[in-house]
Amino acid sequence: MSSAKTDNYFYAREAECMDRPQLQALQLQRLQQTVQHAYEHVAHYHKALDEARLKPADLGTLDDLAKFPFTVKDDLRAAYPFNLFAVPMNEVVRVHASSGTTGKPTVVGYTATDINTWADLMARSIACAGGRPGDIAHNAYGYGLFTGGLGAHYGAERLGCTVIPMSGGNSPKQIQLLQDFGAQILFATPSYALNIAEIAAKQGDDLASGPLRVGIFGAEPWSEGMRSELETRLGLQAIDIYGLSEILGPGVASECPEQAGLHGWEDHFLFEIIDPKTLQPLPCGEVGELVITTLTKQALPILRYRTHDITWLTDERCACGRSHVRIKRVIGRNDDMLIIRGVNVYPSQIEAALVGLEGLAPHYQLVVRRDGTLDTLSVDVEVAPGFSGDRKQLASTTGVHIKSMVGVTCCINVLDEGQVPRSQGKAVRVRDLRSQ
Repeated sequence: MSSAKTDNYFYAREAECMDRPQLQALQLQRLQQTVQHAYEHVAHYHKALDEARLKPADLGTLDDLAKFPFTVKDDLRAAYPFNLFAVPMNEVVRVHASSGTTGKPTVVGYTATDINTWADLMARSIACAGGRPGDIAHNAYGYGLFTGGLGAHYGAERLGCTVIPMSGGNSPKQIQLLQDFGAQILFATPSYALNIAEIAAKQGDDLASGPLRVGIFGAEPWSEGMRSELETRLGLQAIDIYGLSEILGPGVASECPEQAGLHGWEDHFLFEIIDPKTLQPLPCGEVGELVITTLTKQALPILRYRTHDITWLTDERCACGRSHVRIKRVIGRNDDMLIIRGVNVYPSQIEAALVGLEGLAPHYQLVVRRDGTLDTLSVDVEVAPGFSGDRKQLASTTGVHIKSMVGVTCCINVLDEGQVPRSQGKAVRVRDLRSQ
């Protein structure tokens, strides 16, 4: 791996290093403007606040936000396609949307100012991660309605990078261009970056000795074990980036080379942690569900959006010097949580237990079935290249390890190399067969 630490580079030093009283005063001003804007121009928010017997003027402090109603994904689906927009359509310059695989897609819109803000925040995030003006940035995020590709593209250009707009797929071509063009930055989902590294190794191409310096990976939960695999195989520092289309896209938060949590850009977003059962706010340091309010978006202001991401916050100033709150690595999503014979399990917990185990490749898939009234879990894993040991013993050892780490009993299926499906975007980590 290349040097684990880089010089602290600030794209927007004044904004990134504000003291907390100054930052909170800015947040309150922008929050009051956002709530007023949403109340006046979005029927959903006007109705929601009226039903809660609230008016924008009731927001006198940041703490008052806890009295205001949440926004959930079903609200966006119910408003399909454009009924949450707070500006006329002739002011919307771009629309993105989710895949809509579980119902109507969620649709998000951007004014020209929103696009400019997004590019600035992505540039800030790339610089925070270790990117620099003049770097060549290879973008293997998918382009199109998914926000990852265009978000990374515009942000890298804003920073002053040379962008290779490769998108996902065609892994041999990805590897050829990474070598021929000499990229220093790689954008991809962590699972697809691992796929690229694996194919490169099979072809005899050594990406780890090339110029890649920073990998900016997001769009799916991933573990410290996965980070170690990516850093070793690709010879870079693997940096986590966070975002979601409902809020902006990538660029809501980013790790710095300290790798000690993602800096959440508090001048544009307000972050809360709530207890997902009681819905009450939790203090910094306690684990709960992340809730985000936008502070500067024009086309689609969002109040108290429940992300379902389970994490915690710290407001201690980072060693890099940035003062914004840090979002610790997302443990999982509470709507993705599995309950296996009374044990709560997140897919990312299984990954953390699996990746790096001797004899296993870092590829897996969870299969959930129904046995009577209870759910059962089996885990499909692959042998590492060149493995020649006892597969039954490997399965047994892996099962014991998962039981000790996660507390759940599961059946381990040790498969041949290449039998776990690979991803060119977000990995499909769970196959749910309970309805079959």
